[in-house]
Amino acid sequence: MGRIVKPGKVVLVLNGRNAGRKAVIVKSQEEGTGDRQYGHALVIGISRYPKKVTKSMGKKKQNKRSKIKPFVKVYNCNHLQPTRYQLDLPVDKDLFNKNSIKDPAQKRKALSQVKYSRGEV
Repeated sequence: MGRIVKPGKVVLVLNGRNAGRKAVIVKSQEEGTGDRQYGHALVIGISRYPKKVTKSMGKKKQNKRSKIKPFVKVYNCNHLQPTRYQLDLPVDKDLFNKNSIKDPAQKRKALSQVKYSRGEV
């Protein structure tokens, strides 16, 4: 059977704080590693989606409601539901790895890069 959980694949998170949220796989380990003996994947997703914006709202309110909140996390592959969609997401591989995500300062830097790559400030 071929790999379903490939980098760039759009997935739905099934368990945890971000259950029901959409995410994109950055790196996957189907067989597992020493510290995680199960198949897992590093994902980038949207924790808080933008809200509805209307013409009658002011510029400041429109900007505030248009912001997103991303998340970066390692998930068990059993907790991810792959979709048929692929996303070509240009990410810095040395910034997005399991070791850098453990450090809070590097995790904040990675999340800010996701926001800037989307065009959000």
